[in-house]
Amino acid sequence: MTYVLGWSAEHDLDTALRLMVALGWWWMLRGRLASQEPLLRELADRAEPGSQGWCVARFWLCWAAVDAADLAGALRWCTAVVDMTGGREPSQPLVDSLIMQSTVLTNLGRVPEAVAAGRRALALAQQLGYQFGQASAMTCLSRAASCSGDLDEAVLLARQAGQIPDMPAKAARVRGYELAAALADSGNLPAAEQACVATLAQARDAGDLDSLSQLLVVMADLDLQAGRAGEAAACLREAAQIALQAGGSFTMLDILDSCGLLCAATGRPADAITAWAASETLGHQGGLESTDTDPYARRLERSRRRTLEVLGPAHASAAQHRGAEMSLATASEYALMLTLTDPPQPPTVGQGKLSARERELVTLVAQGRTDAQIAKQLYISIRTVRSHLDRIRDKTSCRRRADLTRLALAEGLV
Repeated sequence: MTYVLGWSAEHDLDTALRLMVALGWWWMLRGRLASQEPLLRELADRAEPGSQGWCVARFWLCWAAVDAADLAGALRWCTAVVDMTGGREPSQPLVDSLIMQSTVLTNLGRVPEAVAAGRRALALAQQLGYQFGQASAMTCLSRAASCSGDLDEAVLLARQAGQIPDMPAKAARVRGYELAAALADSGNLPAAEQACVATLAQARDAGDLDSLSQLLVVMADLDLQAGRAGEAAACLREAAQIALQAGGSFTMLDILDSCGLLCAATGRPADAITAWAASETLGHQGGLESTDTDPYARRLERSRRRTLEVLGPAHASAAQHRGAEMSLATASEYALMLTLTDPPQPPTVGQGKLSARERELVTLVAQGRTDAQIAKQLYISIRTVRSHLDRIRDKTSCRRRADLTRLALAEGLV
């Protein structure tokens, strides 16, 4: 199908745009949206401005930007559609883009604007009889209500979204996730767990990787609050594996936050501070902000303060610096390492095993540098870099860059 779409983009733009409309949700469910971004950009550039294909391409580019934790970019994509179509007759692309605008604005900490966009989307969806849009707008408003501290309203809206008939299965799973999150924020943990378990089963049956990774993070948080650290670690590990497979950078930030809570609960304060620092730094790079009234953010902050006190200023500063220096790829491997209940012993990279230059290369690989970037930084050729890496792999049995990243993390090189 990817070949057909690529061929259509080159030879038959109308067909390519229709295929994109049909495939968008499938890409999302299967965690393949990130890989389609170059093609989506091409279609967005070539489509007639204001046409359905033009709007839908930008809608999915917005989703891809959210997945990549690029909230500023996501806001530009959905706002372009709202600006282009807002003065016309109500339409589904306008409703969908307003919903995305509301979602992004909530995560940017601009909750009043998010509520305004969500309410406008809901009113237009009701006018159109667009039930999917109604349910999606209600879930956006539920999240905004939770972030503003109105927890009863958040639960009410999430429940109302689930009462709209004839919903696509994907919408039902999104509503289930929002209901579980709203119930957890409100402190009704038994009901939250019931909603989460039921929706997790639906997501697994459907192969919905997007919903599954987010639900696993909620389930991990519920496990932690119930004192089930082992179960929480298993949920977070599965969520991290899915996020790495699907390119879900935004979800990975939530996973890192939860890994911090896991480490704090299991006597690993330095790892907790490092995980939180990585999440905070990467989130700020994408524009992510939380509000003072967000229940989950407040709980994270309380845990962080307690952990800082346990660790002490000097060790806390070192742990924070370590996390703040991590790339997303490094932080993702770190999350996987933190969720292992019995971490394997890494191959040594001590002085007798690797040279100082080889240790430097391992560090740069773990920081996400390409061979070309390493060559430029160290003033050597790409061929020399690759020769060094071959020797390192022979010495350590770490064949992939991800293996070298885990090695560097385990040895504290990053």
